[in-house]
Amino acid sequence: MRISASLQFSALFAAQAVIGAAVPKRNDPTEPQFLNGLPGGTNKQVDLQNPDNLGQQPTDNGIVPNLKWRFSDSKTRIFPGGWLREQVIQDLPQSHDVSAAQQHLSKGAIRELHWHRVAEWGFVYAGSVLISAVDEFGRYQVEKLNYGDIWYFPKGVAHTVQGLDDENEFLLVFDDADFDKTGTTFNVDDWIARTPRDVVAKNFGLDPAVFDNVPKPNPNIFKGTVSTKNVTSGPAGALTGDASFVYRTLQHKPEPVPGNGGVFYKIDSTNFPASKTLAATFVRLKPGGLRELHWHPNAEEWLYFHKGYARASVFIGNNLARTFDFGPGDTAAFPDNSGHYIENTSKTEDLVWIEIYKSDRVADIPLTQWLALTPADIVAQTLKIPIEIAEGLQKEKQVLIS
Repeated sequence: MRISASLQFSALFAAQAVIGAAVPKRNDPTEPQFLNGLPGGTNKQVDLQNPDNLGQQPTDNGIVPNLKWRFSDSKTRIFPGGWLREQVIQDLPQSHDVSAAQQHLSKGAIRELHWHRVAEWGFVYAGSVLISAVDEFGRYQVEKLNYGDIWYFPKGVAHTVQGLDDENEFLLVFDDADFDKTGTTFNVDDWIARTPRDVVAKNFGLDPAVFDNVPKPNPNIFKGTVSTKNVTSGPAGALTGDASFVYRTLQHKPEPVPGNGGVFYKIDSTNFPASKTLAATFVRLKPGGLRELHWHPNAEEWLYFHKGYARASVFIGNNLARTFDFGPGDTAAFPDNSGHYIENTSKTEDLVWIEIYKSDRVADIPLTQWLALTPADIVAQTLKIPIEIAEGLQKEKQVLIS
């Protein structure tokens, strides 16, 4: 038996009204006491961007650690060919699995040749870039990536990135919470500069003078000219098919979204075999839409909000919950198995974000589906709702609800 959504909401609202008798009144962030600042001094601009920090949600309870970090609060490192700003565990201590960075390259600028002790995942969201990589077998890949395209370099894979348009920008994610600590990144010119000159010359079979101008210290990002040379052969061939380090998101069909609330792409080892330690989703949610109540059984969830404005409440168990507000450039880390939702708070603008999991796959368990696949009388007795409501709950994942 299917019950209409309006009837479901009516019954749930009635139940909430009973519970709400003991719930504090929801604060209004437009009241003068909030607009004029809190006693003791406050940053009005930041407060207005985070109304839920002002006690707006009466369902919030207890001490829940901060789960949000704004890239705008990160130190921006300026280089001749671009800039970089990071979010590591020292910035967001609740992100135990993942760290990240925004990187910007001007046309021709090169993130110098390097490799990492950890895996690197990249998402292009402005301009286009040229990636080049070589693996342990001597297989290589050189490709141009545009908006929505992703790369994944396993730990130890040698690589570089070059900007192709006038301005280019991408998100970098690493499967380590502190990717910038010593012993994590290795730059080629830094290595050569720190190796005896005669050994370097012997290694390459060249005159030592060839390496007189190797940069010291290494530049990280430097100005250059757009590459015109092609790699045409190699002892093990090119990285293609399931071995490819590139995934072109928008050239694939999105996942089914029965809730009709937006577009949901899944990118993990099931469709991008190279990506064995980081799984991701790319999500576009309609105005007013909801990423349904759910949790992830296999990993923490790290998020990057790219466009639009969002609200999310995170339930960490033991009667503890906290609501956060997000805008472009914000990141978040939701604890392993914590219950949560993401809501588009705009009436006119889509919300676009990326979810990352330190896992080989994306996995979630929705609240509605769980209850729908549990004996209805048990659900009704637990939540004190009519059994007809319990019997009519959706058995399919809705994912994004309009």
